[in-house]
Amino acid sequence: MIHVGYYNGRIEPLETLMIPAGDRAVYFGDGVYEALLFRGRILFGFEEHLDRFENSCRMLRLPLPMSRDQLKAELMKCVDATDSPDGMLYWQLSRGTEMRHHDFPEPDVRPNLLAYTKPMAMPTFAKKRRLKTVEDTRYLHCNIKTLNLIPSVMAAQAAKEAGCDEAVFHRGETVTECSHSNILIFKNGVLRTHPADNLILPGITRMHLLALARDLGIPVEETAFTLADLREADDVLVTSSTVLFSTAEEIDGIPVGGCARELCGRLRSAYMEKFNTCTSSK
Repeated sequence: MIHVGYYNGRIEPLETLMIPAGDRAVYFGDGVYEALLFRGRILFGFEEHLDRFENSCRMLRLPLPMSRDQLKAELMKCVDATDSPDGMLYWQLSRGTEMRHHDFPEPDVRPNLLAYTKPMAMPTFAKKRRLKTVEDTRYLHCNIKTLNLIPSVMAAQAAKEAGCDEAVFHRGETVTECSHSNILIFKNGVLRTHPADNLILPGITRMHLLALARDLGIPVEETAFTLADLREADDVLVTSSTVLFSTAEEIDGIPVGGCARELCGRLRSAYMEKFNTCTSSK
């Protein structure tokens, strides 16, 4: 199978997989999700993604239906069933299947685990991004990786219609993150990014990149920055678990960055070494 689908232990081609209409993910988006890359069927950053997944579940008071080790084993079944050794694994947990009502189901209603894989080329870091700024109209729980993504969907579509690759959210003049990425800037040799509070998702690639920067002796500041700071940055970095990280060449049609190539190159080399080391066969 190229696209493997999984639902509560059942594995079949994603194209034929069906879920109940009463799954609370369908009408409430009541659940959380994760996505990561695998190469040679080795999952990159698996433990970190599981940590964030479990934290999202705790914040939504969503009970885990199995132990962490059991969850890992079930997700690996999905990866092992695919014909492609390289790709993306997505999984989500919803609050279960029940007739629609807003409050939580009774405790005996078991959460539903959905997962799938799709082939994906490994990132090269070569592509430069064109960005569009969009007012951040999301709610105040952006640190929970929930299925409620309509503002991100609308922002991503606005970016696409403008011929851009990604949308940059801002609340007033303060930059938060992107529609499906985190954003960082280099200015005067310092790597800056919005603090990991409730206004952004604590990205795994963001976390990796900050740790690598510190290891390389690059100063890091987790402080909010403005749209003006973004446009005047020496370089702009966009990070996600499927792209890893890339730099921006344009924001709202205006060229940006290109002034911190040496620092970006050091980070790029360090991240690729980390990725290659973590996904090499043992």
